[in-house]
Amino acid sequence: QVQLVESGGGLVQAGGSLRLSCAASGSIFKTSAMGWYRQAPGKQRELVASTTIVGSTNYADSVKGRFTISRDNAKNTMYLEMNSLKPEDTAVYSCNAYIWVSALRMGTYWGEGTLVTVSS
Repeated sequence: QVQLVESGGGLVQAGGSLRLSCAASGSIFKTSAMGWYRQAPGKQRELVASTTIVGSTNYADSVKGRFTISRDNAKNTMYLEMNSLKPEDTAVYSCNAYIWVSALRMGTYWGEGTLVTVSS
C-alpha cells in the first residue's frame, strides 16, 4: 500500500552536486522518521543521513558538511542535497521511512534505490 520511489541519481563529476528525492505514496496517514542509506560495491549498506518528524537531522561523519537532508511533509517527500561530491560517494542510494498507515499502525518501508556515480 505504501511505495517509496527514489529519483535524481546519475553521473556527476567530482566536486559537483546532485539532489536526490524520495517520494512516498499510497496509504499514508503520517510519515515519521526518514533516512537515506547507501551501498557501494564491496561495502555494507550504511546510513548516510536521517531526519525526524520534527526536523532534527543526523549525518554520517563521511558526509557531514557536504550533504543536507530535508523533507516536505505535505508532499511526503524527502530530499538529499549532495555537494562537493567525491568518487567515494559512488553508491546506490536508498530511502527508508517509518510511516503511519493509520493512527495506530506503523510500518517501515524501503525504496529500490537510485545509482549515484561520481567520476574523478
